[in-house]
Amino acid sequence: MKSIRLLNLKTSVNNMLGILLIFSSCKETPENNSDTLAMATTIKNVELPKKQLSEEFKEYWYNGTAEITSYTLEQARYGEIRKGSAVMIYVTEPFLPKQQVKADNDHKSNIPVLKLNSTKNYITGIYPYSIMTSTFYPVHDNQHAIKLSFSSQEWCGHVYAQLNNRDDFEVTSHSYFESEGDQEYHLEKAVLENEIWNKIRISPNELPTGEIHMIPSLEYIRLSHKELKAYKAITTLTKAESISTYSINYPELERTLNINFGNEFPYLIESWTDTFNDGFGDNKKVLTSKATRINRITTPYWQQKSNKDLSLRDSLGL
Repeated sequence: MKSIRLLNLKTSVNNMLGILLIFSSCKETPENNSDTLAMATTIKNVELPKKQLSEEFKEYWYNGTAEITSYTLEQARYGEIRKGSAVMIYVTEPFLPKQQVKADNDHKSNIPVLKLNSTKNYITGIYPYSIMTSTFYPVHDNQHAIKLSFSSQEWCGHVYAQLNNRDDFEVTSHSYFESEGDQEYHLEKAVLENEIWNKIRISPNELPTGEIHMIPSLEYIRLSHKELKAYKAITTLTKAESISTYSINYPELERTLNINFGNEFPYLIESWTDTFNDGFGDNKKVLTSKATRINRITTPYWQQKSNKDLSLRDSLGL
């Protein structure tokens, strides 16, 4: 998923297909001649070679359970910080490449994915927000996320957006706002902010760094009412004694996201901060949303539907 340099492109065109089996493209036209920008050539339907899964990875992610991690949340909304909770649910599952839904049966064409269901719940004044984003990312780390979906529910109404990875990114969105309404459109492929959270758990040392183009999270786009497209992003990966930090800065959006995660497998996400211009009109100001880990459990939550299982929520501090 790293961007590559546009060196000797004309003389290497005959070898490009072979090279593209090793590198990925962000497919946005650079704004200058910097060789750190993502490659501008538009190549569709290209997958990298499948990375081999380690025994450590298979033992952790294919043991019949999901990983559930809870976080305390301080969420910027309407120019104020709201207290709430966030939960990240990671689980592996088979995915149908054409229909792009979970497979009910085994089939050789199924794509194994690491799914992330990320939820946020907080109160704004009298009414609540409930947000969920789902990201389906190949465990073999050989292409972009296959699918994203996002929904937000609050008393004014709800919004929904979905991105499917086919020849390009196919986007469908629905909103109660007149200016957004029902939309269907296509985007050229670029690194997705949403897929970064999955890639951290699979191959953090290969996160894209430098000056690239990235599509911000569906949550940020919908709640800020920005255009869904690739924006210039300056990304860095730094390591301390036990924690690594992946930072994404969008100069045009005046937004910086920092994701802090463990240096050792399974690369647990410990916390994050998201600084941006929040609010509208006179209430608009730069605020920082924060989330800090409470607890983590691994469990087959889909089997735990009884009232006696409510104690598991207590263990997560929810």
